[in-house]
Amino acid sequence: MKLLFICTGNTCRSPLAEAIARKVAIERGMPEIEVASAGTSAWDGAAASDGALLVGLERRLDLGSHRSQQLTRALVDSSDLIFTMGPHHLERVQALGAGDKAFLLTAYPNHGNGGRAISDPMGAELDVYRATADELESEIRRVFDRLTAGRLPGAQ
Repeated sequence: MKLLFICTGNTCRSPLAEAIARKVAIERGMPEIEVASAGTSAWDGAAASDGALLVGLERRLDLGSHRSQQLTRALVDSSDLIFTMGPHHLERVQALGAGDKAFLLTAYPNHGNGGRAISDPMGAELDVYRATADELESEIRRVFDRLTAGRLPGAQ
């Protein structure tokens, strides 16, 4: 199963989400989970932001090799579940044909209203990056709880 995380520039939120999801998949013994990220307005090849790198180091997440990539139809098509940081990212993913596999991260597994955007820490103090990483970790663990429940015999 391939998970794709989407934000704007693919240098802050979605790389953190990708690294957190990779860590959680390993912790939960889910080697079949592949994780990637992209941005709706990314410059291909940009490194993760300094704030994301520093918060990643604090949490033992390796963002050093991250390089941003632009969201494409091919990425959408090759992903099983797509999680966006905000409603405008979800609109862009839907415009590329994501259908029922795209969700606002905070609304998963519901397609309807009820979710909120994950705040963009770009250019903010390190504490804002930490708060964003905390929120991402909480939401991603919730997603994995749901994915794990789906793997159990008889789970709904």
